[in-house]
Amino acid sequence: MYCIRNVTEDLFWIGANDHRLALFENAHPIPNGVSYNSYVLLDEKTVLFDTVDWSVCRQFLENLEHVLNGKPLDYIVVNHFEPDHGASLEEVILRHPEATIICSTKAVNIIKQFNIAVNKDFDTVKEGDTRCFGKHTVAFVEAPMVHWPEVMVTFDTTNGVLFSADAFGSFGALDGKLFNDEVNFDRDWIDDARRYYTNIVGKYGVFVQKLLTKASGLDIKMICPLHGPVWRNNFEYFIDKHDKWSKYEPEEKGVLIAYASMYGNTEAAAQCLAAKLVEKGCTNVKVYDVSNTHVSQLISESFKLSNIVLASVTYNTGLFPAMLDYLEDMKALEVQNRTIALMENGSWGPRAASHMTNFINNNLKNMTLLEPKVTIKSAGKDSDVQNIDALADAIIESMK
Repeated sequence: MYCIRNVTEDLFWIGANDHRLALFENAHPIPNGVSYNSYVLLDEKTVLFDTVDWSVCRQFLENLEHVLNGKPLDYIVVNHFEPDHGASLEEVILRHPEATIICSTKAVNIIKQFNIAVNKDFDTVKEGDTRCFGKHTVAFVEAPMVHWPEVMVTFDTTNGVLFSADAFGSFGALDGKLFNDEVNFDRDWIDDARRYYTNIVGKYGVFVQKLLTKASGLDIKMICPLHGPVWRNNFEYFIDKHDKWSKYEPEEKGVLIAYASMYGNTEAAAQCLAAKLVEKGCTNVKVYDVSNTHVSQLISESFKLSNIVLASVTYNTGLFPAMLDYLEDMKALEVQNRTIALMENGSWGPRAASHMTNFINNNLKNMTLLEPKVTIKSAGKDSDVQNIDALADAIIESMK
């Protein structure tokens, strides 16, 4: 059974939704599912913009054949060939050997590396090249490392549609709601969008900034990403989010408290700090246990908020493993420009704060470490509460 939607009068979404996949890239939980977006333009020539993941290939092929309705497929534009967008290409070619593949030169090599059987020449394009399909003329814009090196985006100069590849994408299945104004994005989608960007593209902020600069020179009327809803209004909202994320600037003033606790004493200190912050007027406080919170959520909150508190027990004279994993992800995804406060606990040799300090100073960029650092020995005491209160004051002051 086909499932399609009109994007414009001659452009159709023919993608599919996946609620069965538990981990995107086998790494990131997606409790709200994910969409794989593909689009067909019916002009004098027919054009397919990207394919989909193998898991939804059958639905995609039914959608494609319904839209074509017996017409040949003239062109396939490959903006990005990661398998969640390219795995079905061979199946399309088997059914439509007449189609010409348009892609970047680097994409040709990646297609071949995945052993996709394409027994034909490619029409390779570069920055500024154009192709005319009848009424519609498209221009190609290189977008390397957003988030693979072969990526390009395609701009329809006729109607202002930007096929943005992984840029401006989001976790979350569409479930019939194709456009951004068909959902309450700020309430229901922004967390998925942030977690998608920060964990998938977050490392490549400098390249996202280059694409945003190029996009600012285009008269964009609609953005068609490869995941998540199509944007047809309120562009400024989403572009501003990507601008902040890619500059590693916090979206909001607020405090993320990430704690590692073995027997509950460090957790109690983290909760005490949260209460002190709220009492002092900072209500934008998020508290997470690093042992049972997926690191992708911690990274997303790290991109969102201005201040981070790392509260960790000392573990075998070192740092608690889950806290170290979080720090390693912060390093890998280039989290920077934050104010960090430290709390540590240890029964005979508290050393977590020194380990975290060394990691931050040696691996993370433009981080401000606050004083005082709070040290607790085993269970918290009245004097520790006073120190936590002083730390709360320092955090509040740092946000002014």
